[in-house]
Amino acid sequence: MFLSEAERNKICGSANQLHYQKGEVILKQGAHSTSIGFLHKGIVKFTYQKDVKKSYIMTVVSGPKLIGQANLFFREKNIFSIVAVEDCDICFLDSRLVLGVLENHGKFLISLVERSSDMFQSSIFNFISLAHNHVHGRIADILIFLWENVYRNSEYDFTLTRKEIAEFAACSHENVISVLSTYNKEGLISFEGKKIIINDLNKLKEISKNG
Repeated sequence: MFLSEAERNKICGSANQLHYQKGEVILKQGAHSTSIGFLHKGIVKFTYQKDVKKSYIMTVVSGPKLIGQANLFFREKNIFSIVAVEDCDICFLDSRLVLGVLENHGKFLISLVERSSDMFQSSIFNFISLAHNHVHGRIADILIFLWENVYRNSEYDFTLTRKEIAEFAACSHENVISVLSTYNKEGLISFEGKKIIINDLNKLKEISKNG
């Protein structure tokens, strides 16, 4: 819509289609940033490594979604890692070529900024939750977020591990197990293998609201 056919061909000519398996690092925090990617299929997590022992999940997204566009604005190094939560297909574009096109297309730039802002909005809300909510509220927030924004239904194969939920909620692995067990006993969720079924979304939202 914003680009000419010649400009699209120039960018697409640099495209590199790759497949990543669950657990593989797609972009590494601190590495030199050279590309942005389009997640065709799969789920990825954005992580920030504070130190050797401490890692935080900033947000989780599912395809189709543009990822790594922050590298257009913070170009020296990747400011976080992107890791495959499940098998993913990603198309990478040379960020220098994209930037060259952006110089002549203000509307295209605004569109990318809006997409980037939408994605990181969830990360901002998550950190607000961490600052103000107790563990029950944080985990309720995460379940709601995953249902509404990632898996998009009330029954899903929970591809995040309990350890990853702990990193997302900034709490211990034991806290996650305990809270999920409580929610299960209270009938808010139920388990079928790795699948989590949300039985009472309104109650989870009430817990989230009350912190």
